[in-house]
Amino acid sequence: MTVATAVAHPNIALVKYWGKRDADLNLPATGSLSMTLDVFPTRTTVALDPALDGDAFTLDGRAATGIPLDRVTRFLDVVRALAGVETRARVTSAGTVPEAAGLASSAAGFAALAGAASAAYGLDLDERALTRLARRGSGSASRSVIPGFAVWHAGDTDEESFAESVDAPALAMVIAIVDAGEKPVSSRAAMRRTVLTSPFYPAWVTSTDESLRSALAACRDGDVDRLGRIAETNALRMHALIQSCDPPIRYLAPTSLAVLDRVEALRARGVGAYATADAGPNVVVVCRPADAAEVRDALADLAEIVVAHPGPGLRIEPGAVA
Repeated sequence: MTVATAVAHPNIALVKYWGKRDADLNLPATGSLSMTLDVFPTRTTVALDPALDGDAFTLDGRAATGIPLDRVTRFLDVVRALAGVETRARVTSAGTVPEAAGLASSAAGFAALAGAASAAYGLDLDERALTRLARRGSGSASRSVIPGFAVWHAGDTDEESFAESVDAPALAMVIAIVDAGEKPVSSRAAMRRTVLTSPFYPAWVTSTDESLRSALAACRDGDVDRLGRIAETNALRMHALIQSCDPPIRYLAPTSLAVLDRVEALRARGVGAYATADAGPNVVVVCRPADAAEVRDALADLAEIVVAHPGPGLRIEPGAVA
């Protein structure tokens, strides 16, 4: 039996990915920019087993069925096609980030699965190819392959849609976990509904393209405040866009808004703090590392707080292939 194990971390987007041009290849409508975290790792093992008639998936100690198993099987079918191998696999994954809560659990999960599966099936992929493979499972997983800061290029084809490292100023992310429970509408379902029904979606695409160009320029200039302002504006635009679909979806909770208000109050007293939020109620505050403790203390009465810094990219464990 061939076995391989990989570890990956979630990433939080500073310029968001929301909407696909090609659902089969997970090609995004726009590019995006993110920071891979040094917290919440996911560890995934893939074991090829010729005795299996179908793939088996265990997530956090429980056998998975239905949609989670189907997503893993579809992804492994992509890997098997690349490898020219038909053998089914046992997949065991253990994560430390709340599932489906808007904290990029799928990014960490599919990045780790891409690493473990590519190794187990004997694919020799470089970093760029691994980002493209991870993208096929979850778009944002492409960015979790990359350590620290990553830009995911939208591209026009499978080969052109990949993530790569980008230099950025020193940042911390203070994560306010407002609600660790599973959100009522998945990101995939909300994304489809938004693209199909929001009258504002075309403006989101054009404005996000401009936001990404401006954010990359801020990274090159080492301008934390300009990058933070772009990130906060982009996140609030995304949530407004999601609320404009039919029927509307609202991810931000009253406590999320209280966190946003507290961040504004921090800025009013001179702290360079800026809020962002993925598709969920949890809010992430971008700041300089020297300000992270003050931001943490200012939010501690509102939510569970986790302070994160730039983290490692995908790691295939040494000697993991057996």
